[in-house]
Amino acid sequence: MIHAADVREWRDPNVVDCEGHKVGVLEAVYVDTTTDEPAMATVRTGLPTRHRLVFVPLDDAIAGPDYLKVGYVGTLVKQAPSVGTDDVLPADREEAIFKQYGLPYQPGAAGERQLARR
Repeated sequence: MIHAADVREWRDPNVVDCEGHKVGVLEAVYVDTTTDEPAMATVRTGLPTRHRLVFVPLDDAIAGPDYLKVGYVGTLVKQAPSVGTDDVLPADREEAIFKQYGLPYQPGAAGERQLARR
């Protein structure tokens, strides 16, 4: 499990999939708004002139000295919902990210977001 204190030490590490193949570079970490624990990361992928940010869960992630290994295959990660590098995740697209990975989605009682960027 990744702890919030660990996240502060990360500076643009490579993100690799469960098979060790590079997926992209870590851009940001999103926490679960109910626990304030790291839940998802955005990974910068694509061509140098056409980057986008894809979301990947941090459950089962392992932090190494210069990489973050996630528990999913690269093709699944690269097909995940994405945003532009200057965009913000719209609240109505959060659920699609969780569905991509077969994870349950639980917005707050008053419809609050489940994810917040840190």
